[in-house]
Amino acid sequence: MIREEDLSLVIDLYELAMVQAYWSEGMTETATFSLFFRELPEHRNFMLACGQQRVAEVIENLRFTSEQIEQLEQLNRFRPDFLEWLQDFRFTGSIRAMPEGTPVYPQEPLLEVDAPIAEAQMLESLVMNYVHLETVLASKAVRVKLAAGDRPVIDFGMRRMHGLDAAHRGVRAYRLAGLSGTSNIRAGLDAGLGVSGTMAHSFVQAYPDEMDAFKVYARLYPGTTLLVDTYDTLRAVRRIVDWLQEEPEVEIGAIRLDSGDLAGQAIECRHILDEAGFHDIKILASGGLDEYRIAALREQNVPIDGYGVGTAIGAASDAPSLELAYKLTVYAGEPRMKNSSGKTSWPGAKQVFRESDSDGNHVGDVIAGIDEEFPGTPLLRPLMQQGRLLAGAIGSMEDQEDWAWEQILALPELQRTLDQAPDYSVTISEHLKKLQADTLASVPSG
Repeated sequence: MIREEDLSLVIDLYELAMVQAYWSEGMTETATFSLFFRELPEHRNFMLACGQQRVAEVIENLRFTSEQIEQLEQLNRFRPDFLEWLQDFRFTGSIRAMPEGTPVYPQEPLLEVDAPIAEAQMLESLVMNYVHLETVLASKAVRVKLAAGDRPVIDFGMRRMHGLDAAHRGVRAYRLAGLSGTSNIRAGLDAGLGVSGTMAHSFVQAYPDEMDAFKVYARLYPGTTLLVDTYDTLRAVRRIVDWLQEEPEVEIGAIRLDSGDLAGQAIECRHILDEAGFHDIKILASGGLDEYRIAALREQNVPIDGYGVGTAIGAASDAPSLELAYKLTVYAGEPRMKNSSGKTSWPGAKQVFRESDSDGNHVGDVIAGIDEEFPGTPLLRPLMQQGRLLAGAIGSMEDQEDWAWEQILALPELQRTLDQAPDYSVTISEHLKKLQADTLASVPSG
């Protein structure tokens, strides 16, 4: 796993090559780079911005060690005096960003970096990786949570995620998205998310009789959850009921179903438990679940009290990527933009205003120039100045989680469903439209 002190070399070669070119040419003017995406992935009505505050913490401490400078020397691409400059590198710029957990739409900047162009360019891959991963995972997880409603959802995804770093960072995103726990101990402790887990089928299989396995677990972990579908689910539940009636001091919190007809089994298991008076024993389900299967189970009023979800959220299986772009929009006080086919960008530093009705429900956004004023809440907030995080700019995880769900629940109702919703209203200000036209007109042709 890459250590945080190694992150200065988490950079594409072309970026560092450009940084040397800027430096060697004396190009030290301030640049503004904007991070945004152009289109929503299929099956997404919004994306949940995540990772932009965390990457600012990384940027504040970004350094090149002597060992890293020696490694760069071995590439035979960089001048000795440039490497000396790198060894003294400290980010000196500013960052404005949306708070973690903000619903975001195409063309809206998740963050903007203002810094000498070499410094801002150096951050491209690092910023994009942090924000891409956590935004993609949070956006999938929030759909699962919306489908589950008031039932808890636990992250079981570590084993099938694309690397341990993703498994660790993803748990922060899951907490913002409203998940109730994770099986990942390290990540759960670091993110302040409850750590949950039951048992695997191998534990049951290791005993001559599955009841022996259940009794060992119940003795070691009072209130535990027992995995009942290793052999014959209904037979296992009936045997558990007989055992609990014989030994009423035993504490069982739940049973877990992990395969087969989850709906039919849950109904039968609930009947067996209730008929014996064990109304407080919950039924948890896992095994290939995603938001659609959970929504279907809930529509059928299947008596499942919580869900363990793995691959669907860990790999964001239906929309695993987001076409993030990190584009230069200002240099040396002049607007800049890209105008390639299908990849046009809006020049200038920006602000996003989110307007709400009298009930606090969001009704639309305006993407505006940084000096414009529109009704609503400005979403891009100062995060760093002169290379330092601003005091109080990053709230606690509790504050971030509260903000996220306040914003999610204020979205139009159709935006919070699994179906494709009508587009949320995002308007480009007339100032930005004119700035784009003027910038295009100023580009030499022929």
